[in-house]
Amino acid sequence: MNENAKNLVSTEEKNDSQIRKFWSKVVKFLKWFKEEFIKFPLFILFHPLKGWDEFKREKRGKMSVAIWFVIFVIFLSIMEYQYSGFIVKQVEVTDLKMLAEIAYIIAPVVLVTVANWSITTLFDGKGKMKEIFMMICYSLYPVAWTKLIGLFLSNVVSQQEKAIYTLVIALGIFFMCYMAFFGFISIHEYGLLKCVATLIATAVALLVICFIGILCFDLIQKIAGFVYTIYREITLRYF
Repeated sequence: MNENAKNLVSTEEKNDSQIRKFWSKVVKFLKWFKEEFIKFPLFILFHPLKGWDEFKREKRGKMSVAIWFVIFVIFLSIMEYQYSGFIVKQVEVTDLKMLAEIAYIIAPVVLVTVANWSITTLFDGKGKMKEIFMMICYSLYPVAWTKLIGLFLSNVVSQQEKAIYTLVIALGIFFMCYMAFFGFISIHEYGLLKCVATLIATAVALLVICFIGILCFDLIQKIAGFVYTIYREITLRYF
């Protein structure tokens, strides 16, 4: 009996130890989540120059966090199709195209990253492509929160209160641009005028990239159509 009691006590101690370790990991993860996903992006929002300086010089930014911001915004965009109130919903749920919705978020982030990097390398910009990409992803932080708040508001506002929903969404876009603007200044170590000039050049480069992309897409379609026509001719004549 004494031996069984000792084994029972030992088993209970092991279980307690495992439970304590588990909750210790949970608490550690929650602290990390609060610091990386809430506190630091919020610090950048309210102190953009100092926040982006820490982001760049102290390597506070993390690629995993940046990618999760993009994923979260994509998730919220899809949720808007499913659960937005009928007052603000502009499309039917059956119109949801998952790949298109993902592309609407990822494509602008990637294109702006490439366009800005291609321009700033000519203007002695100090930012690397990885840093530009991460900075733009972190700038989605206000959009993520306003989309979440807007999703809730869309189900409780009346037609007369729809302007509140519109204001919340607009604020998210404004603060995203606000964060990104100061991010470009800090990442590339530019002055105000030079940053504005490079952003204008970035917009031009973005249009050029889109134009070349459309031309390539059209060319690929024509080549595919030509190859398919030849295939049809061969199969009809000889098979």
